[in-house]
Amino acid sequence: MNLMGLQGGQYRPLSPEQIGIVHQASLQILEKTGITYELGLENTVQMLGDNGATIDRDKKNIIFPRAMIMEQVAKAPERVILCGQDSKNDLHLTENRVHLGTGGAAIKILDPETGLVRSTTLKDLYDVSRLVDQLDNIHFLVRPCIPTDIKKADYDINMFYTCLSGSSKHVMSGVNDEQGLQNVIKMAAMIAGSLEKLQERPFISVITSFAISPLKLCTQSTLIMQEANRNRIPVALSCAPMAGSTSPLTMAGTLAQIHAEQLAGITICQLTNPGAPLLYGGIPGMANLKTMGYSGGAVECGMMNAAIHQLAHHIKVPNYNSSGLTDSKVPDAQAGFEKALTAVLASMGGSNFIHHSAGMLESMLTIAHEQFVIDDEIIGNCCKVLKGIDVDAEHLALEVIDAVGPGGNFMTSPHTMAHMRKEYYDGNGVTDRKSREKWVKDGSLDTRQRALYIAKKLLETPHLSCIPEDIDKAIKEKFNILL
Repeated sequence: MNLMGLQGGQYRPLSPEQIGIVHQASLQILEKTGITYELGLENTVQMLGDNGATIDRDKKNIIFPRAMIMEQVAKAPERVILCGQDSKNDLHLTENRVHLGTGGAAIKILDPETGLVRSTTLKDLYDVSRLVDQLDNIHFLVRPCIPTDIKKADYDINMFYTCLSGSSKHVMSGVNDEQGLQNVIKMAAMIAGSLEKLQERPFISVITSFAISPLKLCTQSTLIMQEANRNRIPVALSCAPMAGSTSPLTMAGTLAQIHAEQLAGITICQLTNPGAPLLYGGIPGMANLKTMGYSGGAVECGMMNAAIHQLAHHIKVPNYNSSGLTDSKVPDAQAGFEKALTAVLASMGGSNFIHHSAGMLESMLTIAHEQFVIDDEIIGNCCKVLKGIDVDAEHLALEVIDAVGPGGNFMTSPHTMAHMRKEYYDGNGVTDRKSREKWVKDGSLDTRQRALYIAKKLLETPHLSCIPEDIDKAIKEKFNILL
């Protein structure tokens, strides 16, 4: 059952009138309040000034006329295709087509052998990449953890290499600096055959956290974003304010601020290189005002992420956002309901590229092998909801009802046999629907134990690198590959 790229849009937390109100409020923020910037963005600021923005260099403030904003936003592609190394994993991001996958930058993992938390390693990133490659409902691979056992200078090339080696699905990650990005592009071009072939079929993309909420441009991330624009590598314009901390407490205020930050980012991208492929990257979250930490599993996060797609759709740009986060520390009932609620809301909202949807625990600090398996099951159920109910002659089954007749039984009907494996979502094996007696006989395993068993079996499967052997050898000769 193909459950990738299905149509969402059934859940719309904002009415058309409210979308217009938020959009106009965001334009007002950029026209009246403006945004500030860090040192080191002189060329970017000059570019904005040359194209109609008002610059106050003493206050480090940029005012964006709305006509300028909308002229540049109109140049952004309405459709972005993020490819896999294997074309069966291509993601067509447009309209309400929904894709869900991994995300994050966790620094801890629940060790699959001991169950205890420890720091993540490069080997962990490779194992997770292999897991994701075999879990059909996880549609793409955003680097889910940071390898804490290697030097920061080696992060960028090794994170992308490790993910590309372990999975043929689309790979997205952040990078530390422009040099790191240039190295990653060179490596990916070697795999693709040339830079031009990579641009035609981009199987990598880059997260650029260009905005420091509220309303401030980050120098390093903005420069990385522009370098990716110049090379026509797709970028996700990530901004992730927390309501009550780095954005207004109210959902509408947070959405207006995010939309303003996104409009500014899109404008910079299109002035840098008209038509540069990008994803509107609003990720609204909430501050826990009791602890001042991040509250990732709240139902309001699901509501706001669904609204983010509506705002992106309003300006005709595909979007990247978030679901599947939880504040739980282990794969337990809390993790299950927090993940399911936000995932189903974001997917029914129609979001195009929903990251963080698999593997994350403890508000993005921790991952677990078994959680990826459980979340694959949750995503599959969400996508089944999007698939909807087929209503035609075959599925209405009037002739079958007539043939079986009153008081009959459909269990042995050929119609039942024909549809039993495709009408209902069967899952990956983690859901238990046995009798109690059979469950006890099989060891009385709970969901987490079953998922961990599945993960271990998947990782026992022999794996050949997804990078061809001759290219892999050339990459290792050129770069300091540590896996």
